[in-house]
Amino acid sequence: MTEQNRKYLPTKLAGCVGFTVQAIVNNFLPILFIVFQDIYGLGYEKLGRLIVFNFATQMVIDFLTPKILHKIGYRRAAFLCQFTACLGLCLMAVLPHIMTNTYLAIILSITVYATGSGLMEVILSPMIEMLPTGNKSANMAVLHSFYCWGQTIVVPLTTAMVFIFGAKNWSYIPLVWAIVPFINMFAFLFVPIVEPGKEEKQATFLELLKTPKFIIYMLMMFCAGASEIAMSQWASLFVEEALGVSKAIGDITGPCLFALFMALGRVIYAKYSKKVSFTRLLIWLNILCFVCYVTVALCKIAAISLLFCALCGLSVSISWPGIYSAGARTFKNGGAVMFSAFAMCGDTGCTLGPGLVGLVAEYTNLNVGFLAAAIFPFAMVICSLLILKNNVAKTKNT
Repeated sequence: MTEQNRKYLPTKLAGCVGFTVQAIVNNFLPILFIVFQDIYGLGYEKLGRLIVFNFATQMVIDFLTPKILHKIGYRRAAFLCQFTACLGLCLMAVLPHIMTNTYLAIILSITVYATGSGLMEVILSPMIEMLPTGNKSANMAVLHSFYCWGQTIVVPLTTAMVFIFGAKNWSYIPLVWAIVPFINMFAFLFVPIVEPGKEEKQATFLELLKTPKFIIYMLMMFCAGASEIAMSQWASLFVEEALGVSKAIGDITGPCLFALFMALGRVIYAKYSKKVSFTRLLIWLNILCFVCYVTVALCKIAAISLLFCALCGLSVSISWPGIYSAGARTFKNGGAVMFSAFAMCGDTGCTLGPGLVGLVAEYTNLNVGFLAAAIFPFAMVICSLLILKNNVAKTKNT
């Protein structure tokens, strides 16, 4: 390990824990939905709205983050995102017990920790990208893999805590998870962080939007979010229906296998990123993703469908972090504005992708819903081919 890599290792670790925190705030609550149904009588519509509030808040913060960074810088923003995540989790444990409107209490808590999650989405990636260390694509892949590792930990541990504490004592669960951002917010006060120089001019969103390649990257981020979340969010229910298992086993088997394969894909890519073409690999993986969605939709053998649910995690593994790194290489003055735009597009996909599956499934069935979602990896292949064609043309001209 070089001296530079050793110096910034604590920063990378704090960033990895930050993505674990994002996995916590995005994945612990759905495990409690059945508890909220039993104790507070919340129906499917109200529970579904909680997910919308989460991602809608993140999209608003994605848009505001460049201005926040301009005012307070990366270090304070990194502290703030962990602080708000911790505060929101603590409020989730307290507010429903002291407010008469329990549903409003849950929404307020979600809004606070989703603010932290939105900040994390925009600032952690460029913070690691700006470090003067080698192999930035590998750094980005490892960083984003911790969201997946976090998900594989959060889902089973939250399920276990429901049984350990009991459904009536569910409020202990967000308090336990609040410990992670509480510790990490102090880490960001001390780790070395590279702030962009004031003399460095960063492009505005309108300037970036004038480049067709940037628009293609934005569309790719939308498809990346939609392809990832459409499968991961509905995997649990699909496993329950296809395999006829309990909700607890479905929650663990579906999302955890998906997240595990996604994490492995990101770690493997980090190891071999220098030896492969990102764009070509992205094309092949999204072809696999398309095959996964079609197979899950049409295959009648439950075990094979479960296998392709897991393989779908592998197929989407490099899309989100890879596009971040590719965008940073292509638009060197993109800065926080570029990452903010990418995050907004990704979060929009995260909202509309599973929404499309649910809408189609409402009038047909879940299998047809998955078949409809195959449009997202198909669109990603088309966009990747356009990027590859552009890169080849540039190489010939130089």
